Amino acid sequence: MIYCGIDWAEKHHDVVLVDEAGQLLAKRRISDDAVGYQVLLELLAEHESIQDEPIPVAIETNRGLLVAVLRAGPRQVYAINPLAAARYRDRHSVSRKKSDLGDALVLANILRTDRHAHRLLPNDSEQARAVAVLARAQQDATWNRQQVGNQLRSLLREYYPAALTAVAHWKNGLCRPEAIALLKAAPTPTDAARLSRSQIAAALRRAGRQRGIEAETERLREIFRAEWAHHPTLVERALGQQMLALLVQLEAACTAVNDLAQAVEEAFLQHEDAEIILSFPGLGPQLGARVLAELGDDRDRFADARGLKAYAGSSPITRASGKKSSITRRRIKNDRLNHAGYLWAFSALRASPGAMARYRYRRDERGDWHASALRNVFNSLIGQLHHCLQHREQFDEAAAFPASITEVSQAA
Repeated sequence: MIYCGIDWAEKHHDVVLVDEAGQLLAKRRISDDAVGYQVLLELLAEHESIQDEPIPVAIETNRGLLVAVLRAGPRQVYAINPLAAARYRDRHSVSRKKSDLGDALVLANILRTDRHAHRLLPNDSEQARAVAVLARAQQDATWNRQQVGNQLRSLLREYYPAALTAVAHWKNGLCRPEAIALLKAAPTPTDAARLSRSQIAAALRRAGRQRGIEAETERLREIFRAEWAHHPTLVERALGQQMLALLVQLEAACTAVNDLAQAVEEAFLQHEDAEIILSFPGLGPQLGARVLAELGDDRDRFADARGLKAYAGSSPITRASGKKSSITRRRIKNDRLNHAGYLWAFSALRASPGAMARYRYRRDERGDWHASALRNVFNSLIGQLHHCLQHREQFDEAAAFPASITEVSQAA
């Protein structure tokens, strides 16, 4: 067997090939472009003719054009965690020396000695990978919108509390089109106090509001014309300019979230697993797409439900040494899937009697905190999802929570 290790960088990549005995067969530095990729493929093909099978490749990333080129054929690609690679580096040398070529050699030797202990990149379909790109982008855009919104809220508290009072009872608050239109029309509290009824109504109509405009206009006018503390005029205007700059970022973030949400839903509903995923309580197109993005559709990726639960961070982990033993939550996990699982479990409480019964049992009988009880519900749901995807079945409440269903029916 021949093994390949690639230490990737921004402008070039170092490639190393070793045999079963750990002897260096070839080393090459390639550029990060089509020419460099072709050199890499030719190098691998030259040595693959010796062993008549694709050479497995180890690399410290699962993204990018280089990985896409390697995955185009039947070649097995292993994404090695950088922390694990650092531990292996100490295994070969304790002097803490480091080089790009040395790192590539370490990666190749990881496959040579411990190939069985590392995971292959999943063989997901093109549709599943497209859903993953869109779902993660939409999630990142949502987090970015929240961050910019928090910055804007913090700034408004400093000089424009009337604006926060005006949008307090609106769903999504500052992210609503009406809030953005009003802040554009009146970037300072002094400007807001001068707005007439017609100007406020026009701003609401520009934002797309069609009902209750007169009542909302009166409410906003009363808030803006109430007594509020003010900064000096020049300072207030400067704060208004700062606010408008943040408002541009917030409006762009809101547009990105909405556009990506629509794209995610369209791509997700075209996938063959969408019907099964949507049959689960608490999962809609957006959250279901996030779950599919992290699970993929490679049925051989997880040997059993336990592996999936560990990957999602829903199952506990035991730490035992000598006379001490503790059971704690997992900290090394897929953070995106774990975040989606928390939202999924919380939403399932209303949609599933069994999930609610399981949650109440963990809270009342076992004394779990809210987050711990939700994690237990998520653990049950994702185990059931693994079963349903493997057997092409939809969610069955009685099969997922048999004991809980009995308890609920007896209580009723």
